[in-house]
Amino acid sequence: MSNVEQPKYEVVAADQKVEIRDYAPMIVAEAEVSGERSQAIRDGFRIIADYIFGNNMSSRKVAMTAPVTQQPSEKIAMTAPVIQQGKENAWQVRFVMPSNYTLESLPRPNNPAVKLSMIAGKRFAVIRFSGLAGEDRLKRETDELVEFIKNRNLTVTSGPTYAFYNPPWTMPFLRRNEIMIEVAS
Repeated sequence: MSNVEQPKYEVVAADQKVEIRDYAPMIVAEAEVSGERSQAIRDGFRIIADYIFGNNMSSRKVAMTAPVTQQPSEKIAMTAPVIQQGKENAWQVRFVMPSNYTLESLPRPNNPAVKLSMIAGKRFAVIRFSGLAGEDRLKRETDELVEFIKNRNLTVTSGPTYAFYNPPWTMPFLRRNEIMIEVAS
């Protein structure tokens, strides 16, 4: 998905496959869906894709961006290590909206399940990996990121967010996946 817009960030530190990044504020379209994680991202993706492909009050298409993110919808303060699960298997699936839009200029969703919101700029510890992002791999990479955070005495302010940059037909070795955990600046 190198030909689509991605959120703006600045790398403030890097150590092998982990980066500390400061993200600029961004607008997201999000849907909360319930169920097992891999099915929830498919369902959430469909809901938001329907919105950006024109199911909105203006019938306007909105450009696709990357990544699609997913996180448990329950906000739980995290200390390292913690295993976080969404409340009753609820997940927030988000698309970052193109930067040329404001909340006011984005077309209003027809589907009440799609919410538009502004996300403040934040700092994240991010681990990047290729391949398939199954449950075992996500746990292994999350554990490595949590260990990195713990070893550097960073203060965690959110649970993990999973970021997927490629369509499902992308060859696994070409995929870009990330796990992001918000940390204090």
